[in-house]
Amino acid sequence: MEYQLYKNIITHPDICNGKAVIRNTRITVQTIMEFVLAGESDEQILKSYPRLSAEDILTCKEFVSLILEKPTFVKPIKSVG
Repeated sequence: MEYQLYKNIITHPDICNGKAVIRNTRITVQTIMEFVLAGESDEQILKSYPRLSAEDILTCKEFVSLILEKPTFVKPIKSVG
């Protein structure tokens, strides 16, 4: 079953192992954000993935921003040894 996470960002257990993808593609949000973090412009990303729109890239950025604005508690891992 497909679950809408945000606008056109969905997850489905049978698509990319359940990772967040852009609807009707197998392009993960992670892939797009890795291009962004590598310094690629939106235009360069669109050349690499002509199936995407500028709105798709913006939606990926918004989705990640929304995730990061939520409070998160990280429990320290005890060192081994």
